[in-house]
Amino acid sequence: MRGSRLVAVGHYQPAKVLTNDDLAELVDTSDEWISSRVGIRTRHVAGPDEPVDELAAHAGAKALAGAGLTPADIDLVLVATSTAIDRSPNTAARVASRLGMGSPAVLDLNVVCAGFTHALATADSLVRTGTARRALVIGADKMTAVTDWSDRSTCVLVGDGAGAAVVEASEEELIGPVLWGSVPEMGHAVRIEGSPPVFAQEGQSVYRWATTQLPPIARQVCERAGLTPEDLAAVVLHQANLRIIEPVARKIGAVNAVIARDVVESGNTSAASIPMALSKLVERGEITTGDPVLLFGFGGNLSYAGQVVRCP
Repeated sequence: MRGSRLVAVGHYQPAKVLTNDDLAELVDTSDEWISSRVGIRTRHVAGPDEPVDELAAHAGAKALAGAGLTPADIDLVLVATSTAIDRSPNTAARVASRLGMGSPAVLDLNVVCAGFTHALATADSLVRTGTARRALVIGADKMTAVTDWSDRSTCVLVGDGAGAAVVEASEEELIGPVLWGSVPEMGHAVRIEGSPPVFAQEGQSVYRWATTQLPPIARQVCERAGLTPEDLAAVVLHQANLRIIEPVARKIGAVNAVIARDVVESGNTSAASIPMALSKLVERGEITTGDPVLLFGFGGNLSYAGQVVRCP
């Protein structure tokens, strides 16, 4: 069985920025209240004419350009999203159409905030077995479209965006084994449901679960990759909020790692958060080719999935 690797990454965010002061004009909140509780200062908001597949296509195009590839080089498109409005054509098919691809397999995955790491593990498996030659893996969400803007406990959290990665076969195992799972009986803790669908969560339940149950699982991910947390160059957790990211990262024990904190400027972008944060670390030169990076998604469905990858 072959290995696989990340060739390049890319990200995209809408131009409109919503600050905490802007939100204070909509609901009873303030910059101090939001910053102290979730660590978020700004978020990007897509307009009504910017659907999820458009965000995804922009990120995908950037990843392809970074890899020096054309759309014709891709034979599998995997999009992780929970906020696409239409069921068919699916988001992956619309991305393929926007990018002018030939005839790739097109799959959507809905594992909410853990979507990208699930999609990456799926692409890794398919490339390893030769089922796919080269995959474009995207996490994209338009959380502001499923937000109750009168609920200050949730509207202060969310943002829109997309992140993408190109995955291809490798002689070495540069995408480590995935460790994934869920807590089905607690799936109600994070929800996007109803008609029209609305995002809701039980914040304290999610906080307790994430900060107590996830660090040992993340350490197991490192073990599966043959590394210790001290070996990591970066940790990219789902960008839920800073009050979860910082204690989880600390408990993992990655004392030498850069900790992604993109949530401060981007908010919680669900499946987009991990690839977007990873792409920014690469773009800023905070990590370099070959560096071991822990990717760990968690949240909706109380699902989780993580793997150690080598920086493209």
